[in-house]
Amino acid sequence: MRAHLADFELTVATDLTAALTLLANGSANGESWHPMAGGTDLMVLFNAGRLPYRKLVSISKLGELGGISVSPDSVSIGAGVTYSTIQRDPILQAEFPLLCQAASWTGSPANQNRGTIGGNIVNASPAADTPPALLVYDAEVELTSLRGSRRISYDQFHTGYKAMQMRPDELLTKVHLPRRDHALKQYARKVGTRKAQAISKVCFNAAAQIDSSIVRSIRIGLGSVAPVPLRCHKVEAVLTGQPLTVALIAHAREVIAQEIKPIDDIRSTSQYRSLVTQNLLGEFLGSLL
Repeated sequence: MRAHLADFELTVATDLTAALTLLANGSANGESWHPMAGGTDLMVLFNAGRLPYRKLVSISKLGELGGISVSPDSVSIGAGVTYSTIQRDPILQAEFPLLCQAASWTGSPANQNRGTIGGNIVNASPAADTPPALLVYDAEVELTSLRGSRRISYDQFHTGYKAMQMRPDELLTKVHLPRRDHALKQYARKVGTRKAQAISKVCFNAAAQIDSSIVRSIRIGLGSVAPVPLRCHKVEAVLTGQPLTVALIAHAREVIAQEIKPIDDIRSTSQYRSLVTQNLLGEFLGSLL
């Protein structure tokens, strides 16, 4: 059953302050407003008659949420920046290719022209494409309300399935990526039913710094294998500072199998997800030998 349009209220925010004021007033009065940017996730729920929000505020025209800015230490991406814009940006292509790859995986070209990185994050799906890359790049998210702004490590942002460290009166306004002065070996794989427009069964992103066969640093981010996008700290700890060997890779496979928490669902089984995750880790680490 499709939703009935008259059951919903939509207002368009003219600027960031107007949007934040509406969120703050709604939170105080118990009339919560839900932000909508590209709408690519919300419209799926609307068409299915399962959209739980009745009051929507469009933030798609807010200039404060646009743009990609570069400093010597970081690259900041506005929450309203689309996947298409991310794919075309030369700095992101050069320094954060995993994020550009993830943006190219997200839906159809039409969705990529509308969907935003902020929307992908706050939709909070553990199967989303961009979060594993953001975990690998040690991203921070900036949350803004009328009380001011605060930054949180993206690794700490998701607290459970569809649960986040974001208050009802806050908007996600920026994503910050620290720049590095050393080369990284980077790797990304999305395993799905088909190559395009498929929700991932496993999404694997990793980056490592290798020096004389020693793993100096490594970051591993996964999607679709836990209730939240997962940073694999235990596997990273096992590998960091160690000479990379066949025996160490075998041990790392065992550790990651224990660290992930895959489930059975209509797209795959927990056993398949576990095996694929181990194989992808082995493939990445094997490429570093």
